[in-house]
Amino acid sequence: MQQVLTPLFEPGFSAGSYGYRPGRRAHDAVKAAQGYRAEGYEWVVDIDLEKFFDRVNHERLMVRVGRVVSDRRVRGLMQRYLESGVMVNGVVQETAEGTPQGGPLSPLLSNIMLDDLDKELEKRGHRFARYADDCNIYVRSKRAGERVMTSVRRFVEQRLSLKINVQKSAVDRATKRKFLGFSFMKRKAETLIRIANESRERVKAKLRTFTTRTGGGTLEEIIERIHGYTMGWMGYFQLADTPSVFEGVDEWLRQRLRQLLWKRWKRPQARKHNLVALGVPERVAQEASGSGRGPWRLSASPPVKWALNNAYWRAQGLLSLSERYSQLRTTH
Repeated sequence: MQQVLTPLFEPGFSAGSYGYRPGRRAHDAVKAAQGYRAEGYEWVVDIDLEKFFDRVNHERLMVRVGRVVSDRRVRGLMQRYLESGVMVNGVVQETAEGTPQGGPLSPLLSNIMLDDLDKELEKRGHRFARYADDCNIYVRSKRAGERVMTSVRRFVEQRLSLKINVQKSAVDRATKRKFLGFSFMKRKAETLIRIANESRERVKAKLRTFTTRTGGGTLEEIIERIHGYTMGWMGYFQLADTPSVFEGVDEWLRQRLRQLLWKRWKRPQARKHNLVALGVPERVAQEASGSGRGPWRLSASPPVKWALNNAYWRAQGLLSLSERYSQLRTTH
């Protein structure tokens, strides 16, 4: 159904819609937002629809489907798909509203439902980028943004029977809001894309789970798990114009790994032996291994950093995020 219906609806969708569409992706939405910001639209009306996939009104959605799909059999099948229910702890529950998340047809249905919002924004001449239920509208002033927020909220609630998440939505300067994991910064006259603070903390939280003392696994296995996660993360966040962020995560990750090894060495004698084996003078190694400071502080101390330096981690197979970032940016 998704394969057959997409070509029918796709030509009519707005240029400002980027989610779940052929040949479009989140990066395109972020670049569009960057362009609006560079044009002087420095304020953003950041709209997040509350539990969108759970609250789509079936009747209103099917009215929109009927504008394009005339075959009653197809519409009936789609209706049954929407009402098929979900299984929670082995019990089937009815679904009077919403679209089944994870289903192949749901992304298309979400775009059909929100196409009216896109068309309304186009009619008003707004500059916007929408990815699924995350919509950013760019304006020139805070006052204009507040007016747009009020009118769009009214439209969403009255015309689409949806609600705006007031906790996650706001009118603010574009540099202070995140969009699809990114945010913006201004350097001289240039608008740059950077990784949002929340995204940076999220990757660190994930990497912490790979580098705990109780996590188990050899160093080789731990590095393999890190690579399995960071390859996808790098593929997405390579869009950022701020290499210093990758350098900072690199440095933090190496310290996490140094701390992990220091904890695994456990006894002062083993720590001293390993430091000496890695080229640290015996007197310095003795002093470091007998220190009462905690593992995190010691992992940043000169003797431990010298022993477990960048060359050491490179020899263990650890790939630098900043080096991979440079390679990806050069390639693309």
